[in-house]
Amino acid sequence: MRKVIAFILLVTMLLPGFALAEATPFVGYSSDFSQGFDGWYARSTGSAVIEVTEAGLRITGRTDSWNSPGRDFNFTPGTKYEFSVKVLQSDVPSAEFMVSMAHSKSGLESYENLAKVSAPKGAWVTLQGTFIPDAYDNYILYVETVGNGTLDFTIKDIEVEPVGIVYDPSLPSLAEVYAPYFDFGVAMSKTQVNDTKRMEFCAGQFNIMTHENELKPDSVLDMNACRKLAEEDETAVAVHFDAAKPMLDFCQENGIKVHGHTLVWHNQTPDTFFREGYSSNGAYVSREVMLARLDNYVRLVFEYMEANYPGLIVSWDVVNEAINDTDGGLRESNWTRVVGDDFVNRAFEIARKYAPEGTLLFYNDYSTPYEPKLTGICNLLDSLIADGTIDGYGFQAHYASNTPSAAAVRTAMERISGKGLRIRVSEMDITIGTNTDVDFAAQAEKYAEMFEVFVEYADYIDSVQVWGLTDDRSWRSTQYPLLFDNKCKAKPAFYAIVEVVQPEDE
Repeated sequence: MRKVIAFILLVTMLLPGFALAEATPFVGYSSDFSQGFDGWYARSTGSAVIEVTEAGLRITGRTDSWNSPGRDFNFTPGTKYEFSVKVLQSDVPSAEFMVSMAHSKSGLESYENLAKVSAPKGAWVTLQGTFIPDAYDNYILYVETVGNGTLDFTIKDIEVEPVGIVYDPSLPSLAEVYAPYFDFGVAMSKTQVNDTKRMEFCAGQFNIMTHENELKPDSVLDMNACRKLAEEDETAVAVHFDAAKPMLDFCQENGIKVHGHTLVWHNQTPDTFFREGYSSNGAYVSREVMLARLDNYVRLVFEYMEANYPGLIVSWDVVNEAINDTDGGLRESNWTRVVGDDFVNRAFEIARKYAPEGTLLFYNDYSTPYEPKLTGICNLLDSLIADGTIDGYGFQAHYASNTPSAAAVRTAMERISGKGLRIRVSEMDITIGTNTDVDFAAQAEKYAEMFEVFVEYADYIDSVQVWGLTDDRSWRSTQYPLLFDNKCKAKPAFYAIVEVVQPEDE
């Protein structure tokens, strides 16, 4: 039956106006023929036929060397592609095979040979290479022989991929898929924002963004200007936003919300911010001076944003990661050393004083599902709730495929949402050990499991934000933690979280 179908397809192809070109932009292709012909057909005058066997796609009945299995592709002119295909013949001591491409423009067909290999009898060999297509109306890749025009052979495991990153606009938009539940966002760095195609893709996928580093104190504080100001006023602060502006501009121009990260942190805050004269060898300043510096810093940040990007930043992490992992107490840092154990409360008090109306203020931390940290976080949140200065909690989700359990996350969500706070799943990624299909499947399962919990608590969650777009740009890049691989190809985890709210059988 499959031979008949393949023959009918060949006849149909000869009809005027028939085209097999793919409707969506080509972003990559692979097939082991386990699902059938997958668009392949026999190129011949009618005698050759193809069939799918356990070994792969087999062609028989050839009468000339150009008779071949072929498939139409919708390549993008000027884009570099790499390809590979395995071939097997069992009839002659050795045969030469070739991957070629036929293309036509205005009805004129032309050809080019892309790769050759000699295949000994009974052994699978791989044909591979690269090509850059010129502008044509259509393209056909096919596997032929050099001589041996009647030789039967089998192909399998064919892959064709763009070299470099290709952004697929036909993917479901995560922002749209999760619109009934919460915003869906991503963290981006300045270097990525300068990539126009990457940002266009992000604008289609996400509706809220966060700077990875560019709004942290070490990027915002202008330490040289601070030192000059300190000659007359030790509490004066200077700021600049050169690193943050590209993403702010992009989001403003494209109607994308921004979450600010972060005003106060023990990391990525210069030690000189806490010292007299902002000098590396100066003594630490007094509590009063440091609180005045913090007041001026927060005021300047909010004033600049309100003047230049009014309404764009909808929420801020006021303080980041102040709780110890081991005992749930406050982490020792320059903030506790100079200001004291109430520095978190004072930071929120200052931020509330200057935050524009409607801007939500969050405390942000990691390892929330684990004790004793969860209880420490809850104790801190209770003190801020009593002060009336906090709106929500940033529930970081830097997880692994085997931990935490859904039950642990659910318990933590329940405790925090029960306090009347909003929740942001602020930094999400899930690591795996290897880039194998088995581990990618486990990662997809964990992502889906986590999103099932998030959907349960959607009434309390403002947004979920993955901490990066592609694996290679992640701070955990060696553990492949994100939804897209290095070439921005959607991983199984991407489809798994889409299916959480849009099951395929619906």
